[in-house]
Amino acid sequence: MKNPISLMKSLDLFINSLCVEEYEEIKGYLKEEESNPLNLLSFDFHVQNLNSILKKKSIQSDIQALKHIAKGEAWIKTIEPILTKNSFEALILTDINRSILWVNEGFSKMTGYPRNYALKKSPVFLQGRETSEATRKRIREKLQKNKPFKEVIINHRKDNTTYKCELHIFPLMHNDKTTHFLALERQIA
Repeated sequence: MKNPISLMKSLDLFINSLCVEEYEEIKGYLKEEESNPLNLLSFDFHVQNLNSILKKKSIQSDIQALKHIAKGEAWIKTIEPILTKNSFEALILTDINRSILWVNEGFSKMTGYPRNYALKKSPVFLQGRETSEATRKRIREKLQKNKPFKEVIINHRKDNTTYKCELHIFPLMHNDKTTHFLALERQIA
């Protein structure tokens, strides 16, 4: 009745733990499987959650990086609730003049541009021929109001392909004056 561990499945583990008398009681209920099942290994359970684990780790890394920046800036609003309550792929931190100071790894994955390339540029460099002038104008107007907002814009990757990008922009303030903007971005099409 003992099977090599490599051939065992969940039910095999249970059955293998039974004494002869217990096995005799249940063997009439057992049927041979007609298909050729795959072995279930404990790693299979881990892989199902791997993306979730990696995303949480990435968010925690982004929170830590922005908290470090926030220490020097003394922003009124804390970063953690913004990042944990909103979905995003890319993060862009700009100064009040919209010069990029920091981007996360997700920015490079989404746009194809390396992090260092984006620094000191305006996020406008992601816009191109497909970007609507009306959308650009709405974004400029909303930034001047110093209130969080959402907008959808067509951006261009490094390889010149386009994507619809949902922006969620938060003004960051020190002493009731906006000093920075944090953009949470995600591709929606």
